[in-house]
Formats: sequence, C-alpha cells, structure tokens
Amino acid sequence: MPGVGGFVTASLIGRMPMAMLSLATVFLVTDVTGSYATAGAVSAAGALCFAFLVPQLGYTIDRLGQRRVLRPLGLVFGAAGTLFVLAAQLDAPIWLLFVTGALFGASMPPLGAMVRARWSHLAGGDPSGTLLRSSYSFESVLDEMIFVVGPLLASAVVLVHPAAGVLAVSLFGLVGSLLLAAQRRTEPPVLPVRTGGGRALAVPGLRLMCAAYLCVAGMFAGWELSTIAFVDEYGSTWMIGAVMATYALGSGVGGLWYGARHWRLPLDRRFLLALTAVVAGIGPLWAMPGVGALWAFSVFSGFLIAPTVIAAYSLVREGVPAETLTEGMTWMATAVGLGKALGVLVAGLVIEAHGARWGYAFTVSCGVLALVIAASGFRHLRAMATTDLIRAA
Repeated sequence: MPGVGGFVTASLIGRMPMAMLSLATVFLVTDVTGSYATAGAVSAAGALCFAFLVPQLGYTIDRLGQRRVLRPLGLVFGAAGTLFVLAAQLDAPIWLLFVTGALFGASMPPLGAMVRARWSHLAGGDPSGTLLRSSYSFESVLDEMIFVVGPLLASAVVLVHPAAGVLAVSLFGLVGSLLLAAQRRTEPPVLPVRTGGGRALAVPGLRLMCAAYLCVAGMFAGWELSTIAFVDEYGSTWMIGAVMATYALGSGVGGLWYGARHWRLPLDRRFLLALTAVVAGIGPLWAMPGVGALWAFSVFSGFLIAPTVIAAYSLVREGVPAETLTEGMTWMATAVGLGKALGVLVAGLVIEAHGARWGYAFTVSCGVLALVIAASGFRHLRAMATTDLIRAA
C-alpha cells in the first residue's frame, strides 16, 4: 500500500527502545549498584510511570493527531535518557537514579499503538478482514524482529560502556519519533466522538484484556530478569542477548505461520489457545540444566508469543469504538507497563533471595493467573470478537 514503507521504517527505528530499555536499565544500574533488586526496582519505576501516563497520551493522540504529540514526546524521551546516564555516571544518590530512570521509562513514545492505528486506518476497509489480519501479523513479526535485534544490540553496546545501552535507546526513540511524525500521508485522521460515546475503558472486554495482559507482562518481565540472572550464573554476558534473541526468533516464526493461515477458529478462542501454549512453553524453564539447553529450548518456547499478541490486539481493534482506537491500544500498553513493573520488581526480589530458577517459577505463575482471568471472562472476549461482525452487518 502507498506510504507503508515510510512509516514501517520509522517505526522499526522508534520501537527499538521497546526491546532495549529494560535491559539497558538493568545493565546500567547493576553496574553502579551491583544489585539486581535495585535494578529491577528502577526499571519497575519507569514501567509504572509509563503505565499511568500512556492512556492519557493515547486519548490526546486520538483528539489531536499523532504528529502534534510525537515531536515533543520524542524530545522529552531523548533528554530523559541523557539525564539518567548523567545521574548514574556522577554517582548520584539512589533516589535520583529512581527519579531519572522513572522519567526515562515514562516518556517512551508508544509507537506500537500508533503504528497499529495506521494499519487499521489503511487496511480496515477490507470487508473480509484478511488484509487487516495480515497487517497485524506482519506488525507482530516486526515486533519480534525488534526483540531479536534489540537485546543483541543492548548486550553488545554495554561491552563498550555500561551507559551506552541507555544512550542508544534514547537516540533510537528520538529519531524514530521524529521520522514517524513526518509520515503525514498515512496518519489516521482525528475522528469526531459519537454522541453518547465514552472512553475506551468503558468496554468490559477491554478491561478484561488489560487484567489478563497485566499478568502476561509480569510473566515476560519475570522471564527476562530470570534469564539475565540464569545466564549470568551459568554462562557469559554475551550469551544474554543471544538467548533472548533466539526466543524472539521463535516468536517471529510463529507470527509468520499465524499470518499465512486462513483461520476458521474464532478470535477469542485463538487468543486463549495461544496463551495456553505460551504458558506451557515457559513452564519447563526452571528445570533447564544449563545455558545450552535454555538456548535450544527458547526457539520452541517462544513460538506462539506473536500469535497471542496478534489475537489480543485484534480483539481490541474489533471491540472498541473507532474514535478511541489509539486510547484502547494504549490501555493495553498500560497493562503491560503495570505488569512489567510488578513482574520485574517481584522477580528481582525472588532472584536476589533464591536464585534464577525460582524467578522462572514466579514467571510461570504469572502466566497461569493470566489464563485464569481470561477464561473467567470468556463471554466478554466473545463479545469483542463479534463486534466487528455486527458493524459489518
């Protein structure tokens, strides 16, 4: 489609922080303090502040348009990363590390939500829904490509200097935001709010998805910190990014497989089945005998992550009013931010006290809780999955 290449390229650059920020923060803070618990807490502070801020950003974007929000936000993000590095390198007190780290995490531009809104604007007119499903699948594969490259890049640049990861994240976020803001041809128009229309969170299914995704994000945050600690204990630093990249590679393959199929199974069931498979894939990680086994198993463990994400965002796209789409997507980002904050905080404490294997045990418990929440509100998921069919009729 015309104009797609420009915003896809810009979003690839601008979404690198999504895969690098937490890892870069952990590397920087552990270098300064020597504590995984402190690093997890600083990372959690940024994720928590992001979670509270991003729905308001989504609402503002729906009302003002992407360009008018992206430019100042990208500049704030770049400045915040610089302040965070200065605080760490000048041996600032711990509280200042928390403040600057929180500002850094909170100001990360939500480009994933903006890009999915652009795809919805461009591909949403296809009555069969095939083009939009393929677009969202493509988007999730790009996400996984970012998660292949991002951890490797973060692990590589910190070998030069512990602060290099945070500086790289700041630069990617700033440049990507400015480039995406310049892509006016594909920017979704600002839609008027319908009479009687409310905020996106008024949809019961969105509230349920946010609750489930809070636990899903806790699962992934716990996995990330547990993997860092596991590889640090049983292997070498360079292996951390490689293991994470392999996990994301498996997910990317799963996304290609998902997007290439014509699915007869309803969207709500697809989401539940994919989530079940993801939790089952994470379950055995605590018992891995070493880094080699963890590395090999990561390909299979991550296979259905992308299909889970695709189905989740498709449910949101179909279930919320069109004029609140970006806000709905950013509420999912809020759930991810809260879950990531809680997950990395608790996982850091568990790992500090009992080691990486117990961190993996905490990780799988988050996934089980996500399944319980999603299954308990299945009727709301079904309602979201059928909303688009009702609109078409």
